[in-house]
Amino acid sequence: MRFTKGHGTGNDFVILPDPDGELELTAERVAALCDRHRGIGGDGVLRVVRSAKHPEAAGQAGEAEWFMDYWNSDGSFAEMCGNGVRVFVRYLMSNDLATPGPAGLPVATRAGIMVAQVNDGSIRVRMTTPRVYAGSTATIGALTVPGVAVDCGNPHLVCNLHDGVRLAVLDLTRPPGHDPAVFPGGVNVEFVEPAEPVDGVDGHVRMRVHERGSGETLSCGTGALAVGAVALRDAGLTTGSIAVDLPGGRLIVTHDDDGVWWLEGPAVLVATGEVL
Repeated sequence: MRFTKGHGTGNDFVILPDPDGELELTAERVAALCDRHRGIGGDGVLRVVRSAKHPEAAGQAGEAEWFMDYWNSDGSFAEMCGNGVRVFVRYLMSNDLATPGPAGLPVATRAGIMVAQVNDGSIRVRMTTPRVYAGSTATIGALTVPGVAVDCGNPHLVCNLHDGVRLAVLDLTRPPGHDPAVFPGGVNVEFVEPAEPVDGVDGHVRMRVHERGSGETLSCGTGALAVGAVALRDAGLTTGSIAVDLPGGRLIVTHDDDGVWWLEGPAVLVATGEVL
């Protein structure tokens, strides 16, 4: 089984080419591949399969040739991954499997069709419109942090830190507690603090994230999208751009004048090999 290793702002993936959907992936095999001590290591697996060859994506084959079959590192499925889709597009282009058209390159996901545009050194993806819909809380030990639920095709809880609590001191080695009535399928939890102004954007924040099924990661694209949506709302802006700094690097979230949400950042392929 051939593989490629790639990452987007440190959010890393094992990429498996399987154009005809012939690999027998299981949760146990995915977890073994993502094991950082006994496997290749990664926050998840991206299986590269033609939409027409995957039962979950066959209905999208007329819009997108390729389906991003994304699995979390524990072997569970995820609806969408903002960093993963950029790395997926980088893989398609680097292996001459697809070329962006005038409108970009469509990719099928469990959250719908995403369209990517390739720039010098970065890729930006037209994302699902984030829906800010409810208040909730997250708990870390004795600390309870208020937050807001955001649906980005997958579930998020964005928690702005207050009362002198600093991002760096949070212990995210365990999943933060959440309200199962609001998030019955689990949730990605983002903790956010303000950052100094930077040129070219309308706001700047720092965040850390605990991803459902993967633990704390260096970056989360849909998490950054959720954070950007909340930051724009809190600033009273209906359009604009937010720079989101994560431990693995910076992502830019933009809501443009046409009502489209974009996520932009780097996508890097670092190695290829063979699983024995």
